[in-house]
Amino acid sequence: MAKPERRRFTTEYKLKVLREASRCTKPGEIGSLLRREGLYWSQLSSWRLVWDRGDLLGRGVRKRGPVAAPVDGRDKQIRHLERENRRLRFRLGRAEALIEVQKKVSHLLGVDLPEGDEEGEKR
Repeated sequence: MAKPERRRFTTEYKLKVLREASRCTKPGEIGSLLRREGLYWSQLSSWRLVWDRGDLLGRGVRKRGPVAAPVDGRDKQIRHLERENRRLRFRLGRAEALIEVQKKVSHLLGVDLPEGDEEGEKR
């Protein structure tokens, strides 16, 4: 069984239907127009709204979806610096773990290490 495809209407077709609908004056003429074209009332209503906004003729056509934020060079630099910060923190953690292992091994072997302060400078 073939999957049904969504119908797409061209701007010319929408304008044609809107013109015909505006010429309908008697009761039931719009209903017969919609049945003949296979359309729903909601489609005609939404096309009228788009026409009233002026978007149907291409003046101010907007893309669908969220509006993209403008690209700022500082944002790119901040992302780069944050990534570098994470990388350096990881390396620092690994280096501190290695130093702790070296201290424990030297203690087990009885080797005295020179004393230093927190920044790694010798006294």
